[in-house]
Amino acid sequence: MKINKFSNDLPKEIVAKIKDSVAIDTEATGLKIPERDKLSLIQLCDASGNVYVIQPDRKTYKAPNLVSILEDEKILKIGHYLRFDKNALEFFLKCKIKNIFDTKIASKVVRTYTDQHGLKNLVYEFCNKNLDKRAGSSDWNKNINELTDKQLEYAANDVIYLHKIKNELEKMLKRENRMDLYQNCITFLDTRIALDQSGFKFDIFEH
Repeated sequence: MKINKFSNDLPKEIVAKIKDSVAIDTEATGLKIPERDKLSLIQLCDASGNVYVIQPDRKTYKAPNLVSILEDEKILKIGHYLRFDKNALEFFLKCKIKNIFDTKIASKVVRTYTDQHGLKNLVYEFCNKNLDKRAGSSDWNKNINELTDKQLEYAANDVIYLHKIKNELEKMLKRENRMDLYQNCITFLDTRIALDQSGFKFDIFEH
């Protein structure tokens, strides 16, 4: 697997090649965004399996080329647990991500035969691969050229299987007539993120 590394932004010539869909993921200094932690890395994988790892400028977070992809309504952005990634990307890059597919939400809506909805579970079921998640707890904020091959492989693994997983989950949603329910959950995701950013981390619908 070849991993293409970039600092600050994605080159325009690569942006021009991404047409219909792209898988996205992020790494951060922690899970408390925006109140404490920073966005450290952004991973992309196109439909052909090309992986791009971008380390944004942690002072300005200006990445107009990357933002042009995220805001393009014609390009489907596929992610797992976009509640976190969409929040981080929109907060730090000052953009609005349009046209998304969240594999975690889709899994919870349609894979009712299990309570295992992590990316590792989906990769194993649909791609017959066993992910090594041990590098997840890493210092992602150091210079991109100082990241180990294991760290880069971990980051890449979070995106390279998402197109396949999305396709399989979409088939299941259609088969079980739950696509409308899933789409309603996606519509609500912006509100859920706004609640997170306002300090309402808990489920407001609980008794």
